[in-house]
Amino acid sequence: MSVSVKRVSQAADALAHLTEISTQIQAAVVLDREGAVQAATVDDDRAGRIASSALELFRQADAQREQALVQLDAALAGGSVFVVRDEERLIAATTGPGPTAGLVFYDLKSALRSLVAPPAKPKPKPRRAPAKRAAATRKKKDADA
Repeated sequence: MSVSVKRVSQAADALAHLTEISTQIQAAVVLDREGAVQAATVDDDRAGRIASSALELFRQADAQREQALVQLDAALAGGSVFVVRDEERLIAATTGPGPTAGLVFYDLKSALRSLVAPPAKPKPKPRRAPAKRAAATRKKKDADA
């Protein structure tokens, strides 16, 4: 499996998990820093519109700041647009009116983190060492003496 196909698959899995845990998110798109869609919860046309709008909104807001912008929430009459950026990509999501912004940002950041690090494998439970049988050994030595 090539790296780009693997990344697209990871992004699709991250969005599936995101929409499963976050009932406030109506649509979500993962895009690279140039605006290319890697995965989306909507059809290609709508994903492209969301990605280009989110990237432009983010770039305009970022240009107004002295420090690098990492997240953005734009409240509109009918809902909100959230954008979060990491080193390699952005994730954009739309919600209905009155979302819990902190939860949406948390969920979006978690989705981005899942794309950076491979999914954590559960640690195997440590096996207990067999009990030492010192008492039995001593009895045998005492009997031989």
